[in-house]
Amino acid sequence: MTNDPRTNIGTPTPAELREQVEITRDELGQTVEALVDKTDIKAQAKEKAAAAKEQAAEKTAAVVDQISVTAHHAAQLVKDTTPDPVLDKAGQIASVARANRKPLLVAGAALLVFLLVRRSRVGR
Repeated sequence: MTNDPRTNIGTPTPAELREQVEITRDELGQTVEALVDKTDIKAQAKEKAAAAKEQAAEKTAAVVDQISVTAHHAAQLVKDTTPDPVLDKAGQIASVARANRKPLLVAGAALLVFLLVRRSRVGR
């Protein structure tokens, strides 16, 4: 073989043959990778799980935003339609409740225990 460029009959030069071999190797490598990806069920499951998780997170964020807006709107509507004396009284009750949390929690727990005991006795 000579290092001459192609002859008139179309035989490739060694450099062209090397280039064709490299191209074929690259294509074969890509084909093998694609086949490996198709047969890797665990990786596919992980990808689908990640996509589902991301989609759920997006939907959750959208629902949380919608609930927040609706709650704010409802609170504003209640505030606008409730007479001021009622709002003042509710604010006073909330202040007293915050100041006396422990007794209120104890009373609530006692009421809960009473209701549970009464329910269990009625069932007998």
